[in-house]
Amino acid sequence: MRIDLPDSTATEAIGRALWPVLQSGGCVYLQGDLGAGKTTLVRALLQAAGWQGLVKSPTYTLVESYRVATGAIYHFDLYRLASPEELEYIGMRDYLEQSALCLIEWPENGRGMLPKADVGVRLEYAGAGRRLTLTSDNVSRLERLAAAVSGLDAAGKPG
Repeated sequence: MRIDLPDSTATEAIGRALWPVLQSGGCVYLQGDLGAGKTTLVRALLQAAGWQGLVKSPTYTLVESYRVATGAIYHFDLYRLASPEELEYIGMRDYLEQSALCLIEWPENGRGMLPKADVGVRLEYAGAGRRLTLTSDNVSRLERLAAAVSGLDAAGKPG
């Protein structure tokens, strides 16, 4: 499923729209070039989850933890990971074994140490905007994701 996003406001709207489907937990891979909007999408998703504090990219800390009414959300940024084995040192297995939502940027840097994604989110540059692609092997979940974002217009507002 592909969606064109004209600006960061549309990216934020998608993040908010995805929360009801993702709140049950799982592993979400966030892929795309630097500056493509991955953290912008995560920030909006966290705000939709009820998080009112600061949301920063975990580029240097590798993981940021958030507690919301439905449970834990972990935001990982593996951009600076030197090798997938480093995930053992940060206790990645412990994070993944919980019934939490794990949002993982740059998952390719953890290849071989990460489980298969429940949902894939790819953000790519498309002219002045972005193109978002959602994937999931779970047909039911993909249908729910599609329904969540189908009501948004080109500006990312409810249509």
